[in-house]
Amino acid sequence: MFIRAYLRASTSEQNADRARSDLIQFAAARGLTIAAFYVENESGASLQRPELFRLLSDCQPGDVLLLEAVDRLTRLNADDWEKLKAEIAKHKVKIVALDLPTSWQMTRTIPDEDEFTRDLFKSLNTLILDILASVARKDYTDRRRRQAQGIAKAKADGRYKGRPEDAERNAAIVKMLTNGQSWSSIVAATGASRSTLSKLARRVPAAA
Repeated sequence: MFIRAYLRASTSEQNADRARSDLIQFAAARGLTIAAFYVENESGASLQRPELFRLLSDCQPGDVLLLEAVDRLTRLNADDWEKLKAEIAKHKVKIVALDLPTSWQMTRTIPDEDEFTRDLFKSLNTLILDILASVARKDYTDRRRRQAQGIAKAKADGRYKGRPEDAERNAAIVKMLTNGQSWSSIVAATGASRSTLSKLARRVPAAA
């Protein structure tokens, strides 16, 4: 059983790596070592997360996907959450989150003959994971709604200016895109999200 840690933040301005020490301490307290870390800055409301899917593809049946909190794994809508769960099930990966104590049992090796205990923990954990995934999605949509309301009010009052653009970074990204550099390498080099790359791709001059 390998422990693979997943660290995610929504934007390049946030520190996706901040929970690393907490995950290391959690594993060490159980006599375990984290085999690999997978870090990315992508929205939890999107399935477009290359590092998460690289983690899953690296897993063998019975490996553990360790994360700080369930919302680091998903803020997905119901349909996309089912797709991600199907991918997790296909690789037979166990999900362990620091904010989900029922999942901590997944780090134990349960004897094959104790099938009842293993299935009980799995069923209970799946149920609670679904609940927390729904809560994470609701929190995400509520915050987005409040943010939109705040922006609308600021615009109405003439106070909204929006986030200033990092013109130098964006110009460099447009140049990379123009030169045909891959999105993955640009993300790695600049820390920009794929949604930012998607917007900047519209500025790439059309081929003659």
